[in-house]
Amino acid sequence: MQRTIFVVDDNETNLIVAREALLDDYRVMTMPSAAKMFALLEKVMPDLILLDIKMPEIDGFEALRRLKNNSFYADIPVVFLTNISDASVEARGFQLGVVDFIRKPFSAPVLLNRIKTHLDIDKLIRERTAEIQRQKEQLQHLQYSILYVVADMVEKRDLETGGHIERTTAFIKILLDAMLEQGVYADEICDIDYDLFVFSARLHDVGKISISDSILNKPAKLTDEEFEIMKTHAQRGELIIDQIISRTGNIAPLPGYNNLSDEEFSIFKTHAVEGERIIDLIASRAGDKTFLRYAKLFAGYHHERWDGTGYPHGLAGTDIPFQGRIMAFADVYDALTSVRPYKKAFTHEEAVKIIMENSGTQFDPLIAKVFYTVRDQFKAVRLH
Repeated sequence: MQRTIFVVDDNETNLIVAREALLDDYRVMTMPSAAKMFALLEKVMPDLILLDIKMPEIDGFEALRRLKNNSFYADIPVVFLTNISDASVEARGFQLGVVDFIRKPFSAPVLLNRIKTHLDIDKLIRERTAEIQRQKEQLQHLQYSILYVVADMVEKRDLETGGHIERTTAFIKILLDAMLEQGVYADEICDIDYDLFVFSARLHDVGKISISDSILNKPAKLTDEEFEIMKTHAQRGELIIDQIISRTGNIAPLPGYNNLSDEEFSIFKTHAVEGERIIDLIASRAGDKTFLRYAKLFAGYHHERWDGTGYPHGLAGTDIPFQGRIMAFADVYDALTSVRPYKKAFTHEEAVKIIMENSGTQFDPLIAKVFYTVRDQFKAVRLH
């Protein structure tokens, strides 16, 4: 298929010369003004535009500016046709995004060779860009697949929390959408990568990899000592994700994360050999660290409380990362409405009542108001 060239010039002679020079190799469309060009662009997408600078009404600079400000046309290579020899004109053109200048009067061989060069470059850029995008999508798919496996392994070890990850992920999406709609923490939400944020929430309990089965699946209420060990899953989750991050780049850990002694950390690693192997696998594949940063905050802060009495860091209010504050609702609601060896499942209404009664103490009061408006959507997920 022949490539399409637009030639835009208010001089009829220039249009004829350009058309005759290019017609054997390209599909050529000539027009006497930028206005005509923009009208034709609604129907035809050219591969390259030859654009005169000095034209009435809309000159070449203004036409180029409009092209580059329109996402549909911004990638079309534009070459200026001009008889002006001025460094400031060239500087302005290149600043606006022109790829080259061809001096008038132009010869057919020069015109053909310059156009071929720029079309070849444009083709190469598009091919490389498409290949990079394809590889990025493959890598992202691989990352997601691996992390799904990790999250699934965590959940399968905890025999009492079947479906917990899928439900809490759904709850997070419900809350995020409602918060955006209601303008609650909207600026904070707009700054996140929505899909990565939601996906990374799946790793909030990754620290349970290092909790022994005798505690994780004890068919009775935990002793105080056992509960203290269970509580360490939040900080251990941070440590696991820190290990992933350290293997994928030099990102300085946030303060307060590494409270375990060297001896305690060595013990942790021996109890998490399987987790360490998984970490190495993820680290060897991970490119974008955004989801790791999100996951680290979900893992380490989902048991913090608004009043500062939570664990492991004892932060209060908005000092608790947003991930921890929003996960608290999803995690607690699911725990309340689930059966445990030491308790029956609370009804949806009872769970909502408990959460709202703890607004401002355990839970962020602004998110609590949003939660109340979408409580029926939580119920629908729970019953599904």
